[in-house]
Amino acid sequence: MKYLFRALTILVGLMFVTKLMAIEFKDLTQDQKFELYNESCEKEQFANCYQVHLWYEENKRLDPIDERATREEISRLKEERKKIKAINIDDDIATEDLDKLRKLNARLVAENQEPIVKQKSLDALQKACGGGEKIACKKLSGQTEYVGSSLLYYASLALIFVAVFLVAVTFFQDEDQFQAQEKLEDNKSSGDEIAKHGIVLRFSRPFFKRFFSPIVSGMKGRKQLKDKYKRKLASAGLTNVLTPEDFFAFKLFLIIGFPIVFLGVRTFLEETWSLQLIPVLAIVGYYYPDFWMNGKIEERQKNIIRSMPFCVDMLALSVEAGLDFVAAMAKVIEKAKTNALTEEFEIVIREIKIGASRAEALRNFAWRADLIQISSFAATLIAADSVGASIGPILKALAVEIRQKKSSEVEKAGATAATKILFPMLFLIVPSVLMIVFAPIVMEAISGR
Repeated sequence: MKYLFRALTILVGLMFVTKLMAIEFKDLTQDQKFELYNESCEKEQFANCYQVHLWYEENKRLDPIDERATREEISRLKEERKKIKAINIDDDIATEDLDKLRKLNARLVAENQEPIVKQKSLDALQKACGGGEKIACKKLSGQTEYVGSSLLYYASLALIFVAVFLVAVTFFQDEDQFQAQEKLEDNKSSGDEIAKHGIVLRFSRPFFKRFFSPIVSGMKGRKQLKDKYKRKLASAGLTNVLTPEDFFAFKLFLIIGFPIVFLGVRTFLEETWSLQLIPVLAIVGYYYPDFWMNGKIEERQKNIIRSMPFCVDMLALSVEAGLDFVAAMAKVIEKAKTNALTEEFEIVIREIKIGASRAEALRNFAWRADLIQISSFAATLIAADSVGASIGPILKALAVEIRQKKSSEVEKAGATAATKILFPMLFLIVPSVLMIVFAPIVMEAISGR
């Protein structure tokens, strides 16, 4: 998979470079293109001689090189005539120069350019034919430029039909299986749960689940994908929404999803945004799910830490009131507001009910949360459970410790606030104040008051 991604990156880079070259030539004017074609034709690149011929046929006027030379010669003759007249108004340039000036002025008149253009176009066509360009030779002999073949036409139609048929068969052959799988998954994750994770996932999921996930599931490296993304998805609370295969399919889909959305918006708004952004958007689409998931993990971990003092206090009170550990967790879930920690408590209770030991369920809880505080909490409870100690006093001590740590973290954050605000003050607030104070003084000094 790593090599496939590298190859895809190289391909996108090559397409990007090719696009840059195409856009650079496309931005040239017709006259600039003619000068390039003419220069190449003079260097015996005969394919460009044919392009020169096509330019004359399309524009039906003097080429920019001839027109520029004509105007320069007219300007030279007029300047010479002006100098002679300045010395003696009765004198004039030579008769042959006067005839030349009249001819050059007549050459710039549009009605007189047709025979000149026809001759130049024919010369370019003959030169292209002499250089071996078959299209030019066919045009000189009066043949059509392209000779159609009914056999090739019907063969292409047959191939298109076969391609559409194979795509349709591939699309519909496992439709029943896919719909059954979707119904099962809809029971696990409702639409509301998917919608709360963002608009990108909500509208992308039907597509990558249908077309990309089966491909990823059949890849040889899917075990590495599970190892790489399983814990991250659990830490982000996305286990019921995405599997590791679905997550990688999500990344692959956005490689084409973001450019398609960009082109759709560009067309709808009738904007002229550069198409050079497409490869950039494809790369952003591949990495966007990683940033999105990391943000989810960070948000969930903050939620867990913020909820710990209250929930651990409730656990301690419930255990001291006579409830066992599982019943105390259920009471916390009942009384506390729904948050990431209560969701994890629900998972712990569910694992214990289906046969996992308390120690195993707590280890899984620490593995999913991926937090030092939760790991310490789980390790303390597992150690107390292993020696048969009462967990009531332990939970009470943990609650006190967690509150103290939270208070120290708040004090630390408050202490660093002055340092953090220093740079905004230096670069934003102080310049504004200096401008307000000294601007009137500087303006008075400039005006000389």
